[in-house]
Parts: sequence; C-alpha cells; structure tokens
Amino acid sequence: MDRKTISIMKACDLVGVSRRTIYNWLSSGKIEYIRTAGGSVRIFADTLWRDPQRNGRPAADGQWHTEERNQL
Repeated sequence: MDRKTISIMKACDLVGVSRRTIYNWLSSGKIEYIRTAGGSVRIFADTLWRDPQRNGRPAADGQWHTEERNQL
C-alpha cells in the first residue's frame, strides 16, 4: 500500500500552522516524513492528523486536542 505524501507548505495550509511548527513536529517525531532523492521533505499525510496524546490513534475531527487551553 502506498502512503500519500504532501509537501511541508501543503501541510501548513491544511493544518493552519507555520513551517517552523511543522519542522518542530518533524524533529520531535510527532509526524512521519521521508526525504526524496533530491533532499526534499515529504510528510506522510496520515500521520499529520494523528493525535500524539493518544498513542498514534487518529484525532477526533482531524484536530489536535487542546485540553482546554486558551479558555477564559
């Protein structure tokens, strides 16, 4: 089975975060990636939606759980 990969900029657009955040997620292992022969980074789309707090299970509605952060 081939896994779909996306560019870093596409991942930023889909999730609504900066490139720096994507790079932080890559270095911390929150999302999986592969380097192409030319050295570009491609992100596995199925790991982009994984909830790191739930041991790799998908996040509900494709969003990260924030555990009531930013509440007034």
